[in-house]
Amino acid sequence: MTEENTPEEKRKIINKFLTKLTKEEPQMYYASTSEISRSIHTMIKEHTNRLSVEEQAIVRNISVEEIEALLGFHSR
Repeated sequence: MTEENTPEEKRKIINKFLTKLTKEEPQMYYASTSEISRSIHTMIKEHTNRLSVEEQAIVRNISVEEIEALLGFHSR
């Protein structure tokens, strides 16, 4: 995996968890980006074993702040 792909790959994984989060907790739709980022960070840590080895490597050291930044920039 090249470094250039990493932010996009992280965004895909984060979006997968965001979808799961808003399905399980619809009220999170109205939460702040920082609150959503903390929830996604917790979910990633709790469900790492459900990710592929490659996905685990991508999000292994992801921070709440990095998730928040990635959520702040919407993909085209």
